[in-house]
Amino acid sequence: MTSQTKPGSGSGTITTKDGTQIFYKDWGTGQPVVFHHGWPLSSDDWDAQMLFFLGQGYRVVAHDRRGHGRSSQTDTGNEMDTYAADVAELTTHLGLKDAIHVGHSTGGGEVARYVAKYGSGGRVAKAVLIGAVPPIMLKTAANPGGLPIEVFDGFRAALAANRAQFFHDVPAGPFYGFNRPGAQVSEGVVNNWWRQGMMGGTKAHYDCIKAFSETDFTEDLKTIDVPVLVMHGDDDQIVPIADSALISIKLLKKGELKVYKGFPHGMATTHADVINADLLAFFKA
Repeated sequence: MTSQTKPGSGSGTITTKDGTQIFYKDWGTGQPVVFHHGWPLSSDDWDAQMLFFLGQGYRVVAHDRRGHGRSSQTDTGNEMDTYAADVAELTTHLGLKDAIHVGHSTGGGEVARYVAKYGSGGRVAKAVLIGAVPPIMLKTAANPGGLPIEVFDGFRAALAANRAQFFHDVPAGPFYGFNRPGAQVSEGVVNNWWRQGMMGGTKAHYDCIKAFSETDFTEDLKTIDVPVLVMHGDDDQIVPIADSALISIKLLKKGELKVYKGFPHGMATTHADVINADLLAFFKA
């Protein structure tokens, strides 16, 4: 039995080299698809994709990043190099080969760093960046179109002052575009975002703001030599498209860009039917 057809183990945890427990789900058989969630969520954010691709005959894997969801509430290692190393330990433990890695938002940064650093030797077949943070969100001299540090300082202040309220306001407003005129607001989606966020550790969530905003993935993107699909909504209020996807696509060797008119940051949830169909076409191409 090859690693590609090895059945999934259901769910479980691995313990990393520094003693952190990483929770994961591992369902089905076939080519592995590994999903990397955004901040401050968990693997549960991929429910619509996990069910769909399980039904399409893929082996679907998703983990809770350290400090998030059901993984250890770490006070250290909450940065991209360690996130990628955790993924490398998980994929080695599960024996994944020829895998497709799909990352949303912060998870897109995690995918870029993991594939660039650990993706050789047949481990990775393709990658997908959805509403992803690369190449870098923060405004710098080299990245004048980025967001000013005050934006992320505001995130940190709001999280420290009242995380529970902050974690309601983000999904109720810009994350899913529910603040737009005529938006069809789903209280269930808002509540599920809040539930996932509050499962994680506040220290890890605080640290991760720096990780997703200040990490520069430029060299990672240049290094990746597998096909990469870049998917982004042009009404993404969390990771503006002009300073993310539109730059990333120029840095990738084998990149394909799909822009979704009017779609929000959380489009894999609000428009799962469209996103899943395009993912499937890319996987099969």
